[in-house]
Amino acid sequence: MIAQEMKNYPLFRAIDEDQLESLLGCLTAASRKYEKGEFVFMADNEAVFVGLVLRGCVHVIQEDFWGNRVILTHIEPGGLFGEAFSCVEIDKLPVSVIAAENSEIMLIDYRKIVTSCTSACTFHTRLIKNMLHVLAEKNIMLTRKMEHMSKRTIREKLLSFLSWQAVSAKSGIVKIPFNRQELADYLSVDRSALSRELSLMRNDGLIRYDKNRFELTDLGTSR
Repeated sequence: MIAQEMKNYPLFRAIDEDQLESLLGCLTAASRKYEKGEFVFMADNEAVFVGLVLRGCVHVIQEDFWGNRVILTHIEPGGLFGEAFSCVEIDKLPVSVIAAENSEIMLIDYRKIVTSCTSACTFHTRLIKNMLHVLAEKNIMLTRKMEHMSKRTIREKLLSFLSWQAVSAKSGIVKIPFNRQELADYLSVDRSALSRELSLMRNDGLIRYDKNRFELTDLGTSR
């Protein structure tokens, strides 16, 4: 991962390449590769590190006593995870993070992010501001997910989620980051029921789809 790519990530916004090289040394950041399905963080791990996705993607998940899984969020390259739990300094993580595909993750000790270095470098101050911005964006994302979850039926949850994806992409044709099981886990619904509802929505002319590619039609506005 070269500095030229990383400077476009939200955490390093407005930090020059030469400054970024020095900053990464200040943070003593280290990267590691994970295979698909491998845990990056596990629930009950100590909440110290922040993860930055360099390649691939990860899912932040929560499992109950019986092993039922809910996908809380999907993180792609440039995205952070674990920062909120590290910030509040809880003893143990209440969630797990799993590689959704072969991935490369940079791990950073959160304390090195929020504590300005001894030289009080201006770009480290900028880093702290960027972290606050990332936390605010995550809060907005959580609010959006709550909007999907607040819908009463599976159809309403799906249309809410797909509408959000389309608005974000500025296109009625979108490719979502989930397979069927992952989408069911994200919306907290039964997979069979979700698949059945998708078929009904297609028959009703609301959507067209092929695997994780979806096309929304104008009929969706008349639901």
